[in-house]
Amino acid sequence: MHRRLIVPSALAASLLLAIPASAAGGTVGAPGIGDPYYPASGNGGYDVSHYDLRLKYQPATDLLEGTATILATTTQELSRFNLDFGLDVSEVRVNGKKAGHVKNGEQELEITPAAPLAKGKAVSVVVRYAGKPSEVKINGWTSWVRTPDGAVAAQEPESAAWWFPANDHPLDKATYDISVSVPDGTQAISNGTLQSQSSKFGWTRFNWRSSKPQATYLTTLAVGKFDITTDTTSDGLPVVNAYSKDLGANAGAARASIERSAEVAEWLTEVFGPYPFDALGGYSPNVTSGFALETQTRPFYSPKQFANGANVSVVVHELAHQWYGDSVSLKGWKDIWINEGFARYSQWLWSEKEGEGTTQELADYTYAQHPADDAFWTVKPGDPDPDNQFDTAVYDRGALALQALRNELGDETFFALLKGWPAEHAYGNASVSDFVSYAERVSGKPLAALFDAWLFRPTRPEAPVAAGAHALHATGQPARPASWKKIEATNSVHDHR
Repeated sequence: MHRRLIVPSALAASLLLAIPASAAGGTVGAPGIGDPYYPASGNGGYDVSHYDLRLKYQPATDLLEGTATILATTTQELSRFNLDFGLDVSEVRVNGKKAGHVKNGEQELEITPAAPLAKGKAVSVVVRYAGKPSEVKINGWTSWVRTPDGAVAAQEPESAAWWFPANDHPLDKATYDISVSVPDGTQAISNGTLQSQSSKFGWTRFNWRSSKPQATYLTTLAVGKFDITTDTTSDGLPVVNAYSKDLGANAGAARASIERSAEVAEWLTEVFGPYPFDALGGYSPNVTSGFALETQTRPFYSPKQFANGANVSVVVHELAHQWYGDSVSLKGWKDIWINEGFARYSQWLWSEKEGEGTTQELADYTYAQHPADDAFWTVKPGDPDPDNQFDTAVYDRGALALQALRNELGDETFFALLKGWPAEHAYGNASVSDFVSYAERVSGKPLAALFDAWLFRPTRPEAPVAAGAHALHATGQPARPASWKKIEATNSVHDHR
C-alpha cells in the first residue's frame, strides 16, 4: 500500500515551520486538512464544490497538458492557500486575476491571490499545467501508471496530485466535469456519464460528468485502446464497461466477472437501498498490478484479479463500496472499517445468497484460522494505524464484527441498519464512532462493548456464535465454505504495492 513515508508528528512540525511569521492571524490556509494518518493530505481554508478538468494526453510521450477550474467557498479569510499537486504549473488565476504561485516540497502548490479572500465567499481558481505524470515522484512513488497504449490513474489513499490540482482528502468531496483529448483510435475512460464525444484534427475528445459528490481518490482516468460494452439497467442507468484490447489469458474471466456488474448492483440495492449514483460499470486496463479499487461509478480491476478465472466476489466488493466508502465516505483514514468491513461482509452475504456458505459459516471458518496468539488480533479495525490500514484483519475482523452485530440484533434490525446508514449519510462523511452511535440509536441497545471488543481491543474476542447454535468449534474445525477460495483471492484487492 502506498502511503506517506514521513513520521506524522515530524511532518506536522515541518509544515508549521513552513508558514512564515508574516502569515500569522489565521489568513493562511493550512497545508493539511488535519488527518493524523496523513498530515499533508488535503488543505484548510476552503471547501471545493466542483472540478472542471480540460486535459490533453499523448500516450507516446506521457505528456499531459491541463487546465483545471476549481470552484470553492472560503471557510476563513485567506491571504494564501494550498492545492495538492505535483506537475509543473505555468499560470494560476483566482477570480479571474493572476495569482502568485510557488511549489513548496513535492506536492504543495501555494497560491497567493491578488487580494485577500473574505470568509464565506465563492472563489474560482484556474490552474494551467503540463508534465509527464509517471516521472513525478511524491514520497518516492507515482500513482500514474503507464500501459502499452496509454496510462491509468487509480490509487488509494491518493492519486489526484499526479494529474489534477485538488484538495486531496475524502473530507472535501465535489462534482466533476472531466474532458480529455486523446489521439484518434484511443479512448479516455473516467467516472460518471459520457456526455459527448467528438473528433477533430486527429484527436478525439471525451467529456465525462460526475454529478454526485466524489472524493478525489475515487476520481479516475484511463487512456488506452479498449473494447467497450454499453447497456442500461432495469432502472435506466447507463452501464459502461471497458476492457483493454490486450488482457491476454485473463480477458475472458475479466469480462465474465465485470459484465455481471448490473446484476450485482441490483442485488445490492436489496441489501443497502437504492443505488446512490447515476452510472454504473467497471474497467480493466492492461496493468501489471494486482489490486482493485472502488473508483466511483466505474471500479478499476487489475487483470490479475481474474488470473484464476472469473471472480464475481471482487465485483461485489467494489460495488458495495459505492454505498459504503463512496456515497458515505470516511471522515479520516482511521475510519477505514466503514469502507472495508462492510465491503468484505457484502462478499459473505453474496456467498450466502449463492448457496456457497452462510455468513455464519464464513465467520466460523475465519475465526478458526486465527488462534489467540495470531498477530491478526493485534490489528484494531476501528483505528488500525497507517501501516495496518489495509491489513487483512481490517477486512476479515471487520466482517466478523458485523456478524457479531447481526447475531446480537437479529436480522430485521441488522438489515434495517445496513439500509438506513447510507440513506442517513448519503454523499457525506462519517466515522466509526458515528456508526456505533447510529446502531445504538436505531436498535435501542447498548453496543459500545461489542464494538470495542471487535474493533478496538488488540485481543481475540469470544466467537460470534449465532443464537441457538452449538458452542463454536466444540466438535473441531469448521468446514471450509465453498466461497472461501474466491473471497480469499480478493485479499489483495487493496494491496497497492
